[in-house]
Amino acid sequence: MHRVVVLLLIIAVLYAARGMMNTILLTFIFTYLIVHWIRLLQRFVPHLPPVLIVIVTYILLILGLYYVVTDYLPLLVEQIVKMVDSLIKFYQSPDMKTTLQWVNRYVSNGTIISQAKHGMQLAVSTLTSLGTLTFAFVMSLILSFFYTIELRQMNEFSRQFLSSKSLGWFFNDLYYFGKKFVNTFGVVLEAQFFIAICNTVITMICLTFMHMPQIFALGLMVFILSLIPVAGVIISLVPLSMVAYSVGGWRYIAYVLIMVVVIHAIEAYVLNPKFMSSRTELPIFYTFVVLLVSEHLFGTWGLIVGVPIFTFLLDIADVKPIGKAVGPTSSTKSDD
Repeated sequence: MHRVVVLLLIIAVLYAARGMMNTILLTFIFTYLIVHWIRLLQRFVPHLPPVLIVIVTYILLILGLYYVVTDYLPLLVEQIVKMVDSLIKFYQSPDMKTTLQWVNRYVSNGTIISQAKHGMQLAVSTLTSLGTLTFAFVMSLILSFFYTIELRQMNEFSRQFLSSKSLGWFFNDLYYFGKKFVNTFGVVLEAQFFIAICNTVITMICLTFMHMPQIFALGLMVFILSLIPVAGVIISLVPLSMVAYSVGGWRYIAYVLIMVVVIHAIEAYVLNPKFMSSRTELPIFYTFVVLLVSEHLFGTWGLIVGVPIFTFLLDIADVKPIGKAVGPTSSTKSDD
């Protein structure tokens, strides 16, 4: 019974801290990846110091981010300016003026003004969200760095909570739930990496046929954005459209739109349910329903945490323990 109380308390705390959810989840993801990266390298080089691995990894990560920002941000700004100029010339053309006069006869000025206000509000909201996400990203990198750079000390200090005489039971329950969630989240994160690889390969093949410049760098950007389930493919549309416009104008933007729509459909309706179900040992139907419901309840983050939370609840309810198959034949398959 006390575990139920602890679980409800965890849910209440997370709900109260929902404004920091971007930072919390990004910190967890970065820490999880770096810790497993350390363990992977130490499997091949046992005496390699974890501190050295962490420092070199973060230096390479920062250099990669610097390369992307300095190499692609000016290019994107340049393409945005060109597209704005093209739109201004398009709307100032005689044919467009005639069309606008015809539209103005049937649409009131109030409707046009309200739609313009809505567009401005959407733009401001998008810029605000981008700034908030950037801040959460930077803070998550810093927090995960400090955690992994002192990984051994963190583990030793955290074990002291488990031996507390007064609240040891509480911290043991936290450890119980935390360990199970980390296991389920890791499984889903692994599946998302496979999905990102598939998205990147398909995108790079399409970009090669379109004779786009800097295929490798664009593929790296698509891979990073594809780690965001479903939404990452749509986000990549903006920089890809800018580069496409510089290569082939509006016709190439149409090609990129078609490519992104097809890749988004493949990810949302084929790769996501298939990879998630194969890694979590859930039927595709259940995985699909969980993705739809969690996206409706939690937005984009629901696509990341929906399946882990569902698998986590199945595990603590002893419906499907982690790593065991579902169904009456699970006893015969447990040794596979």
